[in-house]
Amino acid sequence: MTEEVVRYERRGGVAVVTMNRPEYRNAQNSQMTYALDEAFYRAVDDDEVAVIVLAGAGPHFSAGHDIGTPGRDADRTFRRRATLWWDHVGKAGGESRYARESEVYVGMCRRWREIPKPTIAMVQGACIAGGLMLAWVCDLIIASDDAFFADPVVRMGIPGVEYFAHPWVMGPRQAKEFLFLGERVGAARALELGMINRVVPRDRLEEEVMAVAEKIAAMPRFGLALTKKAVNQAEDLMGLHAGMDSVFGLHHFAHAHNAEVADGDSLGGQDARSMARRNKDGG
Repeated sequence: MTEEVVRYERRGGVAVVTMNRPEYRNAQNSQMTYALDEAFYRAVDDDEVAVIVLAGAGPHFSAGHDIGTPGRDADRTFRRRATLWWDHVGKAGGESRYARESEVYVGMCRRWREIPKPTIAMVQGACIAGGLMLAWVCDLIIASDDAFFADPVVRMGIPGVEYFAHPWVMGPRQAKEFLFLGERVGAARALELGMINRVVPRDRLEEEVMAVAEKIAAMPRFGLALTKKAVNQAEDLMGLHAGMDSVFGLHHFAHAHNAEVADGDSLGGQDARSMARRNKDGG
């Protein structure tokens, strides 16, 4: 496993935070979650940083949550930051899963959505399931023309990833199609749906992201923070926060159902290989 699972670099007024597990398509384990949190703290605390860019090393942004690499660490204790729920380690069944996912999935994503500085996701290649969550918490998403997006977890019998922002980022009918089919949506289609802001050729992705970031960085810092808060509050008034809470309950009901009918298998008979194979097939 890559020792430095997240890289941090400052380029003038822009902090670039890079997920660094390219050998596993930047699958997000808990170590990466907390390393991202540390990097975001660092960027927020640095008064010279005006904008934060979230990137993924290698050919892909993120293949989602780590459900099967040698570096998977679901049984590891970390210092909790997003919730005051008890530690998941040493607990059984739903008591463990609910505690862990409240912290490292929904809790962390909500925490990062409220970063007071503008954030931009720089997406290339795969942005799947848990990768969507990381991109969706950012204020802007700029993608390369080879990027693709998917949430195939309905194949597990689960109604979408934990940070359930689907109806808000693409509209209810498109969210249903996206989830029901579980197919890849290319960058051009994602732009049509309003899920992302811009699509550029792969070889121009970083140049475009940095140009946008530098232009935003020239705006007044407090004005940007208040504007971000204003839009986030409006989105929550449209039901995002409460809706996500309700779906998180359905998500865990699905895990419990799977475990009850399939001898403790909460993932509905799927594993990292089967999901990767389906993703490669495109649906």
